[in-house]
Amino acid sequence: MRWLLLKDLQILRRSPLQATLLVAYPVLIAVLVGFAISRSPEKPRVAFLDEVPANSRVSVGNTELPKIGVSNRICERVECVSVKDRTEAVDEVRSGDVLAALILPADLVDRINSLSSPSPSTPEVEVIVNEEDPVKARLVNDRINSLLTQANLVIARRIAHEGGKFVGLVVHGGQFSLLGQQIPILGLGNTARILHSLRPALPAGPLRDSLDQVLQFTALTRSNLGAAATLLTRLTQPIAIDKQVVNASTPPLEVFAIAVAATFTLAFVTVLLVAGSLALEREENAFSRLTRGLVSRSALLTEKVLLGIGVGLVVTLLMLAGLAFFVPLHWSRFGLWLAAIVAGGAGLGTAGAALGAVAREVRAVSLLAFMVTLPIAFLSLIPSGTVGPALYDAIKLITALFPFKPALQAITGALDPAGPSIASALLHLAVLTAAYALLARVALRRFTTV
Repeated sequence: MRWLLLKDLQILRRSPLQATLLVAYPVLIAVLVGFAISRSPEKPRVAFLDEVPANSRVSVGNTELPKIGVSNRICERVECVSVKDRTEAVDEVRSGDVLAALILPADLVDRINSLSSPSPSTPEVEVIVNEEDPVKARLVNDRINSLLTQANLVIARRIAHEGGKFVGLVVHGGQFSLLGQQIPILGLGNTARILHSLRPALPAGPLRDSLDQVLQFTALTRSNLGAAATLLTRLTQPIAIDKQVVNASTPPLEVFAIAVAATFTLAFVTVLLVAGSLALEREENAFSRLTRGLVSRSALLTEKVLLGIGVGLVVTLLMLAGLAFFVPLHWSRFGLWLAAIVAGGAGLGTAGAALGAVAREVRAVSLLAFMVTLPIAFLSLIPSGTVGPALYDAIKLITALFPFKPALQAITGALDPAGPSIASALLHLAVLTAAYALLARVALRRFTTV
């Protein structure tokens, strides 16, 4: 078997273009994926124009709230690009330098303050977007809506907090600051105590009855206003979220992206190399000569799979090394990397051997490998809940019969401790390796008898 493996390596050496493509393809994928995930989508570029005067404050009654810092909160969520005026903002959006422009008009705070007046105005901000790309348009709309929702929530919470203070003054009394002067507020509690102290001095009759009505009103008002402060706070977020994690095996997104890129590379390199080299033996009529006495069919099949595993292992490790320049990886788990890549390569290699045993020509088997591997790879990335239950069950069955998804799970689990269970993925790959090896053996026997 050693000389057969050396022969295949010599073929690769005599085909520098093929060997170069096998190495350059995953390296290119590594650079592209690394560049994509190193530029976090969490902070898109947005042109920002704040025309609100610096001394403007949102008011509740006669009291000005402290500066909320909405503009700072917005720029924490996006990469703000300062512009001088609206014309520059429009130019930035039209040129594509920014995804959108957000303009806070000068009268924004005045309009917010008018909400408590007899003639309220609707506060508005201006958003300028370029919707030439539907995907980008949806991203911009979602991002801007999220930012404005957060800004509204911040303002509502601050108003509710200040409103709760006023309610506390009315109920319990205290000092109220107005224009630098401290004004004492008696409060309903103190009022009730004073009235109760006066009640025994009044004779029974209409005057005492009226005082009792006032005391009853005071008690009811205190009781209701006591719940008003809590109600004001709850109105800002009436529904709370109690998040329960059902499946905690969730690695970071960038780790999953690396695992997907590595598995794609391993799948295409291994499947194409094993299927192509096996089909080449048959196309050149070397298969019959080799299996007449030099090697057995099982040995030939094993050699092709080992060739795919070896080349796939080297290329995938090169890809991970390239991605390590963009995202830190757990090199302490290198042993698990090797186990996952070798097991995935074995499953994918035997699947490639089965394809190579079915097709007789290199061109046909290459096309077949792409037609089988690519759709199943994309099906493996469909999450639950995005399609109907019956269709998702069918997708689960299809992807379970091909080694791509268990290889992806194994590599993801090897790259990050929060990934899926490596043991179950390796067991799945072992079963598929044995099944595809048997299928390839049967197909090779059929070919020799035809």
